[in-house]
Amino acid sequence: MTYRRAVIPALVGGLLITLLLWWAGASMQALQLRGTTSVFDIQSVTELRRWLAPWSYDLPTGSLSDGAAGGDTASTGDTRYSDLYGTAMQIRFVTLFVFFLAGALLLVHRIPPTQGRTPATLLAVWAWAPVAATLAVTVSAPWLIASRGHGSYRFLPQLAGVIASSGPVTVFAGLLTALATVLVARVTIKGAEPQPRQSVLPRAARLAASVGTAVVALSLVILSYQSVAAWIQTSFGGGGLLSEPGDLLRQWLLLGAWTGPATGPLGDWLLYRAVDVLMLVVVWWALRLLPGLLTRTTAPATVVGAVCATVWGLLASQVLHMAIDDTVDVWGPVYLFSKLGTGIPAALTFGILAGSAALVTLRLAGAGTPASPPVKQASEVSR
Repeated sequence: MTYRRAVIPALVGGLLITLLLWWAGASMQALQLRGTTSVFDIQSVTELRRWLAPWSYDLPTGSLSDGAAGGDTASTGDTRYSDLYGTAMQIRFVTLFVFFLAGALLLVHRIPPTQGRTPATLLAVWAWAPVAATLAVTVSAPWLIASRGHGSYRFLPQLAGVIASSGPVTVFAGLLTALATVLVARVTIKGAEPQPRQSVLPRAARLAASVGTAVVALSLVILSYQSVAAWIQTSFGGGGLLSEPGDLLRQWLLLGAWTGPATGPLGDWLLYRAVDVLMLVVVWWALRLLPGLLTRTTAPATVVGAVCATVWGLLASQVLHMAIDDTVDVWGPVYLFSKLGTGIPAALTFGILAGSAALVTLRLAGAGTPASPPVKQASEVSR
């Protein structure tokens, strides 16, 4: 699929996810209406507010500087910090559109929804949506922190908290966006010449998937172990503006958190480790299929595809966590989805590393050459 054809569905998807998240943020006011708690319980209302707050243009209570006091001074301070918050949200939505457009354009171009690749395109674009949202939140975070009036205090821990706040709403918005993007792509690709699949040796594809999965396992199995994670978060001291970088490192390096079986029943420990195994299986299988799905094994396509594979492994493990979670009766049904979409920054970090490692392995194995054109097309050319 040419870039000229792929840009149309990518633009549609970018506009749609921007509008969906803008609408979600604007809907937060509805949760403050009288009678809301008669529809949702108080725990669910609180959780929904937390989901929608990162995308709301309403300045959160308590974000203004405490230094402004009385009369015109307070009014001037309120206006200044409100303007900073508005700037942060403008940057957030613009960068959301740009990041989603860039990723979706590459995915639809390299994994066009033809020749049985439509489910793969749908899943890849869906996985890219929360990644684009996380990147947008990260870029706009400095302005958002400054709007609170104390941006120079514990900046890195504040930055980590903002990055982790994109919430499950991006996963749900990503589903609708992916459906629309793929439907438009199916329309725009009609009449285009079929692009051949990659010719990849099964052994090379399995080896590349194993190497990429080992990189992801480095975060999930080693770095996420309780003692190692604690060392990451506490061993990097600092002072002033860049104090306590451990919180930020935890966001971008840890895909989970686990400890030995001595802290609980062995059966529960094994059940949660099965969730981790499921994640690695999903990542391996997606990386195994990725070279054959791509029309050409380029570095950007492989890296973005590996990021989407890692995100899908993370989401699959979180869905299984929901199935074994027994706190729904206490915290309400909305709380069941509260962990959905967490860990996206770490999935982005190790997805990039896994994709790079898999690509190098494929190149060393001599894989990644385009398949031969169909015999019918070759005969037509000879005539």
